[in-house]
Amino acid sequence: MSFNVPAIVEGYAKGYFLMADNTGENVTWYSSRQRTLIPLDDRFRYPKSLRRALNQDRFSVSIDRAFAAVVEGCADRDTTWISGELKQIYWALHQSGWAHSFETWQGDELAGGILGIVIGGAFIGESMFYHIPEGSKVAMVKLVERLRSQGFVLFDAQMMNPHLARFGAYGVSGRAYRSLLRLALQRQCSLLPTE
Repeated sequence: MSFNVPAIVEGYAKGYFLMADNTGENVTWYSSRQRTLIPLDDRFRYPKSLRRALNQDRFSVSIDRAFAAVVEGCADRDTTWISGELKQIYWALHQSGWAHSFETWQGDELAGGILGIVIGGAFIGESMFYHIPEGSKVAMVKLVERLRSQGFVLFDAQMMNPHLARFGAYGVSGRAYRSLLRLALQRQCSLLPTE
């Protein structure tokens, strides 16, 4: 199955995101009046209990080392909006350099990860998961550090939940989001370290 990757990227660049409907059959564009952002400034915080895991260096991180496994990890839950077709779309975006996985590892075991799309200076987070406790939380902290160091403007988490609120996530109106997104699109950023 082939997808119109430029059209998909353009949809995200206009502030929409893809989800499968309740049947899991149809992938549709969505937008929301309220958008959730992870702060890339000093408003970002994380639970004190996480400091121990960070200080012990129990986890290592990587980018795109296990993209397909991260997508599967994100989709592997009782109720998922990541259908088979959406997995194929993410793979097509990944092959074209737009979709990325940010992983945490404990030894050779995949501990957790975050799936997202990078357009300009925007990281659009699609989903996250963990296999090992603290795996996704460490991924969140390390990803924010990476986005800051690479000059990103925006970390879009799409929809609020209690887990994201613990990291200082906050909501903005659709209009404010689109304004920030336009600003982010003027940057050329990469998750990979600059030489």
